[in-house]
Amino acid sequence: MKTFRDVVKAPIITEKTANLSQNGNVVTFSVDPKANKTEIKQAVEKIFDVKVESVNTINVKPKTKRVGRYSGLTNRKKKAIVKLKEGSSIELN
Repeated sequence: MKTFRDVVKAPIITEKTANLSQNGNVVTFSVDPKANKTEIKQAVEKIFDVKVESVNTINVKPKTKRVGRYSGLTNRKKKAIVKLKEGSSIELN
């Protein structure tokens, strides 16, 4: 069984996610590609002790990269956009 820390890997902090968190009480995380929305919701609620309203996920496909004559793929990723209920907040610094 996966632990909650295996499901939620790290927060994604960019200009776009910073604007979302200020305006709409939304936080973005990098999550395990095999995790579903229910697992992500439970993990965020347990780790940060907040109430989650909804979870949206995005699968990021791997890109082709070349080094000389060798080509390969980057790792696939999954992002989770978590909307928190009113009164809940997460401080990410």
